[in-house]
Amino acid sequence: MTQPSTTPEAEAVADSAGNWVDTRAPQAWRPYLRLSRFDRPIGTWLLLLPCWWAILLASLYTDSFTRFDVWLFTASAIGAALMRGAGCTWNDITDRHIDGSVARTRSRPIPSGQVSVKGALAWMIAQALVSFAILLTFPPIAILVGLASLVPVAIYPFAKRFTWWPQVFLGLAFNWGALLLWTAHAGALHWPAVVLYVAGIAWTLFYDTIYAHQDAEDDALIGVKSTARLFGDRTPAWLRGFLVATVIGVLFATLGAVAQQSFLVLVVAIGGPWAMGWHLAWQLARFDASDDAGLLRLFRSNRDAGLLPLPFFAVALLL
Repeated sequence: MTQPSTTPEAEAVADSAGNWVDTRAPQAWRPYLRLSRFDRPIGTWLLLLPCWWAILLASLYTDSFTRFDVWLFTASAIGAALMRGAGCTWNDITDRHIDGSVARTRSRPIPSGQVSVKGALAWMIAQALVSFAILLTFPPIAILVGLASLVPVAIYPFAKRFTWWPQVFLGLAFNWGALLLWTAHAGALHWPAVVLYVAGIAWTLFYDTIYAHQDAEDDALIGVKSTARLFGDRTPAWLRGFLVATVIGVLFATLGAVAQQSFLVLVVAIGGPWAMGWHLAWQLARFDASDDAGLLRLFRSNRDAGLLPLPFFAVALLL
């Protein structure tokens, strides 16, 4: 692995100071951990949560939960951290010139000189190989579904160059786990999983539009496209639409998963999308495009929004 430059080595990324990577990780590893966003775990959560939704809903669909599902929970957590790290590394390699022109991102490891492109490529491959080893523990059909995820992951970093909707491509990549983990549990891809996947894409459009408003001015200067720039002052109306699409999608996926279950199971399970919807409504009420710190807080709060359905699904599974 290429050693990072010693001059900026101890520098934290601008919007991520005071975390365990900056204070406890071995100094030589810090730039690589920052490259993978281990200093900002919110992205791992957003990649992981659709996986956990899918495992529980697929378990409700098949009316079964085994030791293998415990492994699926663990494997998806490890895989989400590694694949998010590999994806962010790929994103930073492709965006290294753009990142150097944006105030929030110019302190990232590659544009700041902490990690070379060759070192980043080696780090990306290492993370991908470990993720692939985990994937090989899944059923063959799930392995194929997992490998197919490389297509949206590879395309996403370039999307901001050719479409105003790069958040759609992020959603395609970030919610693939819903398809993968459903298939890993059930041995096939059923329609509730597809609906859950689409709902996850709507959720990504919601939270990443909020996030993208932090960079809207810099993006306009360098010609980078985003839904934040596209929507402008109409963003709250669009966010409301994404909110509704998310909740309805998760609701229909839930209904499909529990269709053969009792009425009590149905009532408990649909509490999941209901609770998530209230949290998204809370975020929308506090949206202020001019408050960068507030935008970041709202974006990060989507971990809690995504966690909310899980206890409802888990209790429904126990009934």
